[in-house]
Amino acid sequence: PEKGIGFGALCYLGNEQAKRALAALPLPRITFNYLGQFDSSFAQEQEEEESAFLVPALERPGASQSGRAPLSNWLNINGRVYGDELSLNWSFSKEMFKEETIQHLANDYAEELKALIEHCIAKNSAGLTPSDVPLSKLIQEQLDLLPIAANEIEDIYPLSPMQQGMLFHTLYAQGGGDYINQMRVDVNGLDVERFQQAWQAVVDRHNVLRASFITQFEQPLQVIRKHVEIPFISLDWRTQPDLQVSLDTWAEADRQRGFDLLNDPLLRLAVIRTGENDHHLIYTSHHILMDGWSSSQLLGEVLQAYAGVQANLQVGRYRDYIEWLKGQDKAQDETFWRSQFGEQQEPTSLAQAIRQSKADLGTGYGNHYQILDHAQTQRLSEFARQQRVTANTLLQASWLLLLQRYTGQDTVTFGATVAGRPAELKGVEQQLGLFINTLPVIASPKPEQSVAQWLEQVQAQNLALREHEHTPLYEVQRWAGLGGEALFDNILVFENYPISETLQQGAPDGLSFSTVVNQEQTNYPLTLVIGLGDTLSIHYSYDREYFGDDCVAQLSQHFSKLIEAITQRPQQALGELRLLDEEDYQRIVHEWNRAQTSYPSDGCIHELIEEQIRRTPDAVAVVFEDRQLTYAELNRQANRLAHRLIELGVGPDVLVGIAVERSFEMVVGLLAILKAGGAYVPLDPEYPQDRLAYMIEDSGIQLLLSQSHLQEQLPIPSHVQTLVLDQGNELLRGHSETNLSNLTRPENLAYVIYTSGSTGKPKGTLLPHHNVMRLFRATQDWYQFDACDVWSVFHSYAFDFSVWELF
Repeated sequence: PEKGIGFGALCYLGNEQAKRALAALPLPRITFNYLGQFDSSFAQEQEEEESAFLVPALERPGASQSGRAPLSNWLNINGRVYGDELSLNWSFSKEMFKEETIQHLANDYAEELKALIEHCIAKNSAGLTPSDVPLSKLIQEQLDLLPIAANEIEDIYPLSPMQQGMLFHTLYAQGGGDYINQMRVDVNGLDVERFQQAWQAVVDRHNVLRASFITQFEQPLQVIRKHVEIPFISLDWRTQPDLQVSLDTWAEADRQRGFDLLNDPLLRLAVIRTGENDHHLIYTSHHILMDGWSSSQLLGEVLQAYAGVQANLQVGRYRDYIEWLKGQDKAQDETFWRSQFGEQQEPTSLAQAIRQSKADLGTGYGNHYQILDHAQTQRLSEFARQQRVTANTLLQASWLLLLQRYTGQDTVTFGATVAGRPAELKGVEQQLGLFINTLPVIASPKPEQSVAQWLEQVQAQNLALREHEHTPLYEVQRWAGLGGEALFDNILVFENYPISETLQQGAPDGLSFSTVVNQEQTNYPLTLVIGLGDTLSIHYSYDREYFGDDCVAQLSQHFSKLIEAITQRPQQALGELRLLDEEDYQRIVHEWNRAQTSYPSDGCIHELIEEQIRRTPDAVAVVFEDRQLTYAELNRQANRLAHRLIELGVGPDVLVGIAVERSFEMVVGLLAILKAGGAYVPLDPEYPQDRLAYMIEDSGIQLLLSQSHLQEQLPIPSHVQTLVLDQGNELLRGHSETNLSNLTRPENLAYVIYTSGSTGKPKGTLLPHHNVMRLFRATQDWYQFDACDVWSVFHSYAFDFSVWELF
C-alpha cells in the first residue's frame, strides 16, 4: 500500500520488535523499476526542437557502472515509455546467471506482456483497475459501476474548480442555456467533407474534446473516451424561404437543446448550404470543455488539418493541469485572499443598488453592444502605455469606480475572468481545456487618489493575484466570511483571442470567412465581454430579471464616460471624474434637484398630536399587548406628567432623558416631554452600560424618566434626578389634565439621537421641531398617510426612524 512507504517507515522508525521482524524476512533478489512515461516531459522540446536545450538521445546510454562494481541485486529491470514505445533494460550478475538465461527470460516476459495486452484490449475482456485511472481515486467496486463501458474509456480524472462551477449551474438550471456557447459564421469556398474530416482529426488528437461527465460518486469526474464521433449535420437550404429567419430559428433551437453531459459529445456542427459556393456554419459547444483561448487554438488546428498541414503529434494533456492543481499550497492561497477582504463589509450587488421596478424588467437574456471608435481606442491604448499599465487594468479601474458610484459602497467587488494557465506547466499555451477562473477584484477607490495612483494600485493588485488565480471561487467566498453570500453579481471578461482573425489568417487559399457572431451565457446577472482590436468592443450580456434594456444602455454610457474621463489627465483626483455628460449633469444636479418650496414655519410635533386629539378624541391612539389608550386618555396622562416636568424645571431646549421599555409609559413620557417644551434623549435599556453612561454624561441631562424595575440596572449618576413613570398615580396626583400653553418654537429642540459615531464613541445629533415637521409635510404627497393607518413601533425609540412610527 502507498507504494511501500509503510515498510520503509517501520524498517527505520518502528520499534525494536518491528525492526527485528522485518530484518528476518528474506531479501528480494530482483529489482523492477518502471520510470514512467517520458512523452509529455519532452513534448515542448519536441515542438521547438531547434531551440530545445535537452532532448532524449537516440544512442544507448551504455553501462551505468563498472562491470566489476558490486550489484545492488542479482537482477535489475528498468523500464520507460518514450515515443509511444516501451523499452526494458535488463542488468544481471554473471556469477548467478548466464546471458542466454536472461535473454530467454526477457523473451518470455515480452510474450507474456503481449498476451496480457491482447487480453486487455479484446472486446469482451476489457476492464479498468484503479491503477489505470489513478487521479480518479475510484476503487474497483466503483469502477465496475461506471455507466460507460470500460473498453471505451481512456482516462478518468477530477474537474477543475471552474468546471465544477459550470457543472453545478448546468445541472441546477437545466434548459436555461447557461454555458452553452454558439459561434456562427458565413463561409465561402468550403469543401464540406474535408472540413468534417479536419474536425474529426482534431477531436481524435485532443482527449479533452472527448470528455463526458459523471456525478454518481462523491466528487464529479470527467471520463475521457477513446473515440468520439463528432456530430456533424450538413443541410442544403439554397431554396429555403425566409433563409435568415430559418437560420436564426435553427441556431436558437440547437442552442436550447443543450447537451447530455454523460452521453453526448459536447460539441457539434451544422453546415448549411446557402448558395452555390456559400455555407453558414453553426458551431455549438459546452463551455465546460474549454475556454476562449482554447477555442481559438482549436479553430486554428482545424484549418491546418483542412489545409493538409501535418499536425504536431505531441500535445499536452488536460490531466497534467488537474494534477498540477492538486500540488498547490492552499494555505498560501488562503492567507492571500483573506488579506484582500480587509475593508469589505458586504457583497457588491449592482442589480440591488439600481433597484428597477418590475415594469422595467422582463424575462430571458438581453444583449447590448458598445464600440469605442478608432480615435477613442487609440487614446485609451496610448494612455495605458504612458501609465505603464495594461488596457485591461485601465478598464477594470474604470469599472470599479462605476460600481462605487452606483452602489455608494466604499469597498466594491466584481468578478474578473483570468487566464489561469500556469507558466510552469510546459506547453500550456498550446493545450486545449478550461483553464480560466473567475475571481473577485476587491478595491476601495479614494476620492483624493490621483488617476495615476489608482491605476498603479489596480495593476499591482492584478499582478499579486496572478500567483493565486487558480484558487476555487467557492473557497474564496468561504474565506470572505459573508455567510456564503455571492461576493458580486457582475463579471468582466477581457478577451485577447480574436477568433475572427484566427479564421481569416488561418484560412487556406480559396476559403474565406465573414465576421464571427458569438453567443455566450453565464449564470451571472451581468457579464461584460471586452475585446480590443482596432476598436474597443464591449458586449453586455444581462439577465432581464435583474437588468432592464434601458438600464444597461445607460450603464454603458456611464462606463464609456468614465473611461473617457480617466484618460484625460493622470494627476486629476478620482473625485473629480464625471460620470455624466453635461446635459445629464445639468438635468440631474440642477433641474431635478430644485428643492425650493414653502412649508409652514410654525407648529411643533406635539401640536400635531393635539390636533388629532381634537378631531378624534375617542379613537384608539396606542395599543400595547391586550390594552389600549384613546387619544383623550393619552392626552390627559401626558398633560399631567408635562405639568410635573415644568415644576422640575423643564422648558424649551432642556434635555430630558427617558429610559423605558416598550409600554404606555414610553409614549406618554415622550409626548409629555415635548408638551413641557423639552427635548427628549432616548436611552434604550438594551444598550451596554458603558454606552448609556457615556450618553448620560455627554448630553448633560439632569432629569431621567424611567421605570421602577430598571432602576438598579441603569448607570444613573447621583446628580441626575429620576422620575419613575409606572408610579404615576401617586406621583402626579393633583396635576392638571388640560393642555399647556405652548412656549415651544419650531427652532427649539425636539430630541437628541445618538448615532454610532466615526470615532467609535456615540455622537449626539440635535433635531429641532421644524426639521421633523418639514419632513412630514414634504413627504405627505408621497405616502398619503392618514388617520386610518396603523403603525407598529418596529424600531427602537432611540433610532431616528422611530419618529415616523410614533408621531
